[in-house]
Amino acid sequence: MIHSSHSLKASAYATLILCAALFTTRAAEASDEADVVVYGDAAGGVTAAVQAARMGKKVILISPIGHLGGMTSSGLGWTDIGSTAILGGLSHEFYHCVYQHYQQDAAWTQEPHATFKNLGQGPPALDPKTELASTFEPKVAEGVFDAMVKEAGVRVIHSRLDLDRKVSKSGTKISDIPLENGTNVIGKMFIDASYEGDLMAAAGVSFVVGREANAEYQETGNGITGPGKLNQLDNGIDPYVVKGDPASGLLPGVNPDMGGKVGEADQRLQAYCYRMVLTTLASNRVPIPKPANYQETDYEILFRAIEGGQTSGFFKTSMVPNQKTDANNDSGISCDWIGYNYGKNWNWATLNHRQREELAAKHRDWQLGMLWTLQNHPRVPENLRKKMAIWGLAKDEFTDNSNWPYNLYIREARRMKSDFVMTENHCQHKLPVEDSVGLGAYTLDSHNVQRFVSNGMVKNEGDVEARVGHAYGISYRALVPRAGECGNLLVPWALSATHIAFGSIRMEPVFMVLGQSSATAAVIAIDSGLSVQEVSYQALRERLLKDGQRLDPPVKK
Repeated sequence: MIHSSHSLKASAYATLILCAALFTTRAAEASDEADVVVYGDAAGGVTAAVQAARMGKKVILISPIGHLGGMTSSGLGWTDIGSTAILGGLSHEFYHCVYQHYQQDAAWTQEPHATFKNLGQGPPALDPKTELASTFEPKVAEGVFDAMVKEAGVRVIHSRLDLDRKVSKSGTKISDIPLENGTNVIGKMFIDASYEGDLMAAAGVSFVVGREANAEYQETGNGITGPGKLNQLDNGIDPYVVKGDPASGLLPGVNPDMGGKVGEADQRLQAYCYRMVLTTLASNRVPIPKPANYQETDYEILFRAIEGGQTSGFFKTSMVPNQKTDANNDSGISCDWIGYNYGKNWNWATLNHRQREELAAKHRDWQLGMLWTLQNHPRVPENLRKKMAIWGLAKDEFTDNSNWPYNLYIREARRMKSDFVMTENHCQHKLPVEDSVGLGAYTLDSHNVQRFVSNGMVKNEGDVEARVGHAYGISYRALVPRAGECGNLLVPWALSATHIAFGSIRMEPVFMVLGQSSATAAVIAIDSGLSVQEVSYQALRERLLKDGQRLDPPVKK
């Protein structure tokens, strides 16, 4: 058994990992019905499903991707957390189990344990004081999630919400949801653990997309930002197809202006990317392929940045065990495909599944094309090509997906708009949160949103990295819809928060925390015969604390 007391020994957990590797999810059975139905197989969906099952409920976890863990098992192995003090319950259990895995000699397949530099964001990557791991390989994370789900007895269905059929409701409550496999899943309580908020939207719950104006919630970091200094392009990059000739048109992905004033609202989304798992180890390295649809013009800004003197920052080389990276965006021209997750009258959230797959493939090809360009294109100086040529895809990751991550990093899509909205003022302790169901601690963070012409040059806009000071509470009311909209749905990721507050809350460890808290509330609602809005916070708090959740921010000294 995996216990919330974190008493699991390495040998016992190694057995679970081995079992998980052999585990094949059961196919859909005759009756698709459960007490708690979790839509979404990301980290918070897993913790929600496991928590509900451990509380004695019949649970169905709907897996649209077919691999558990979302971004946590799709390359985001250099964990964005802010402080390990926020971890409790199942989130603590997950990172502890990963730590235990790496205490085994057999875990070090590509390098000796002694050679790993053990660097993380703040504490050591594998911290002996807390026995928590903050960096790890994707396949290890997925194995832990698989083992947790199997041990809890969660039933997994591999399918997606059928966006062409309606969600059935009885009054204000969801009665069943349609899947693309042709079945309807009946439940008493539903949890939308998708990155897009698809179930929330299908259930008629209010939501927003884009950036609010600063004035709406008396914030300072929301709305259009202007060309900031972080992850910015160097001065001098010409925005026109023919340098110096506006009549030749703008380069791909460049807007003529910001589209509004600093602090004003817009409907744009921060950029997405894949968190690439790369290695320089020849025995485990797969060469970077040239995409079949490669277009040199897609990389003109990259060429001009290099011509202007950029020699690094094309992708991060944050190392996880076994000589692999979590390769994220690292500069003004890097892994983020800025401005390509929305357009006129559409954004990622409005697309259907097929359209998202097509756009995700374009993101993949753009990133592969960037790497191929850096390694091979004659417009890249030879010394830089040689420097880049050492990198390739990790052969032992994502082995059924051409060694490419399963999930595109959907940093933001829909956000619920409930009666309570988390803002930067809650994250920075300027406003109180009286019904905390989990803690966040990461920077108020947004990647760039667009490229535009500023003083005759290409500039990026939208990057924000503002400190929160110390851990803050996240309100239960931000996880539940307005009472009149839906009484049996909880939303632990696409929750009710402004763009800039969401930039901190959206981190994967927090998603795990809120997934567990959502499931706990769902079970209490079932047992008490209540809607999610009627759940007693005191009763919820008592059970969360019993299960090891951390709810109260530390007192600032």
